[in-house]
Amino acid sequence: MDLIRQIELENMKPEVPDFGIGDSVEVEYLIREGEKERVQVFQGTVISIGGSGIRRTALVRRIVAGEGVERLFPLHSPRVKDIKVKARGKARRAKLYYLRDRVGKAVRLRANFGKSRGPRSQPKMAASSEDKA
Repeated sequence: MDLIRQIELENMKPEVPDFGIGDSVEVEYLIREGEKERVQVFQGTVISIGGSGIRRTALVRRIVAGEGVERLFPLHSPRVKDIKVKARGKARRAKLYYLRDRVGKAVRLRANFGKSRGPRSQPKMAASSEDKA
């Protein structure tokens, strides 16, 4: 195993919550105000998940005072304390950038009450040589 991959594995969080594109999530992250740190909650819809390994990120969008606000969260960052899934959404695309042009009720996604198709915030791991034997 190369050195960079080994360092990434040491610094990754052991467990990332299972969420996917279209889900409504609450992201709790640390912000610093002067000398104090506090947890702030950002609630919105996941419109994109990208990267791999320790560089895995989620783009979350919400509407504040009629204006769209997007924030990119590194999932393995120590500043991101927790991610809670509030509702599952059914999306047929990998990126929901088209939601940027929509207003009001048109922003809503259909609810996904069905069975989850597996962990969606984590990439599928390649089958190891042990599994093949």
